[in-house]
Amino acid sequence: MKFFLDTANLEEIRQAASLGVLDGITTNPSLVAKEKRPFREHILEICEIVKPGVVNVEVVSTDTAGMLREGREFASWHPNIVVKVPMTPDGLRALNTLVREGIRINVTLVFSPAQALIVAKAGAYFVSPFLGRLDDVAQDGLGVLHEILTIYRAYNFQTQVLAASLRHPIHVVEAAKMGAHIGTMPFKVFEQLFKHPLTDRGLEGFLKDWEKAREVLGDIVQAATAGKRGR
Repeated sequence: MKFFLDTANLEEIRQAASLGVLDGITTNPSLVAKEKRPFREHILEICEIVKPGVVNVEVVSTDTAGMLREGREFASWHPNIVVKVPMTPDGLRALNTLVREGIRINVTLVFSPAQALIVAKAGAYFVSPFLGRLDDVAQDGLGVLHEILTIYRAYNFQTQVLAASLRHPIHVVEAAKMGAHIGTMPFKVFEQLFKHPLTDRGLEGFLKDWEKAREVLGDIVQAATAGKRGR
């Protein structure tokens, strides 16, 4: 599974990139707006931090013409940009045109296997089912992801499944077990993947043992030094 961060915060992105396991970024208008910087400048800086990873940039228009205009503009900024369009009829019309122009498209706000089937038939590069938001309305997000993956494997669709709205490590692990190509998550969830109480306890024990060993070694060295001086 590839790891994407769902953020536009440069410090979070730098921290994750420094670990060597970050494969890309998903952004949306809300995340970028929080950073209060010029949009194009900010996106290009993200592209430089994560290259050769991809950066998903979402259109804000809701009509096909607007999505086409924005999608072409975003794609021209950097070769690693993937354009996000919503799962609407206008979004699918924009997808159809942009794909024929060689622009990679991520269809976002997908909540059902039927929607995911349409997205794959239309030739999207990524499909983004939102697991956490499904859970919020008492629908099994992981179950929907499983159905989507089953359909895609049955027909050998090339669209990659980008499991989105991952709220905790269980979402990430279960999505990986099912074979989702990508998981995108907030930085706090990414950090949680590292944590385990036995790791913390084990490290604490190792350090305590090392301090005891240093004390013993120090006593041995002092005794040997004193012995040499007495000769």
